[in-house]
Amino acid sequence: MSEQPVLNPVDVEQHIEEIRNRIAKGVSVVTAAEREAKRLRREFDLAFAHAYKKAEGSIPDRKYEAQIKTMGQREAAEIAELAFNHAERTAWSLKDELSAVQSIGASVRAMYQSVRP
Repeated sequence: MSEQPVLNPVDVEQHIEEIRNRIAKGVSVVTAAEREAKRLRREFDLAFAHAYKKAEGSIPDRKYEAQIKTMGQREAAEIAELAFNHAERTAWSLKDELSAVQSIGASVRAMYQSVRP
């Protein structure tokens, strides 16, 4: 079992500040990922519409032909959506981490106050 470092209020506050900075930076990461996912979804929708319009045959045949021709754009849009979802989950995880560290901070402060002469 590894030994855990002894925390003091200053260490906890520094850790909280680090997490807050990561959350602040994460906002732009999430926004950029969402913007990219939406852009690629629009590209896919447009490519699909053009492919469907150019395809020949019955309605189902045209649909399947458009799906085949636009699979690359669909994959790119899905990958971008996964990146966006990952960025959102990371942001939520950082908020949970911040809450946990704040709870630890409260315990550390209480411990330091209880040992004061």
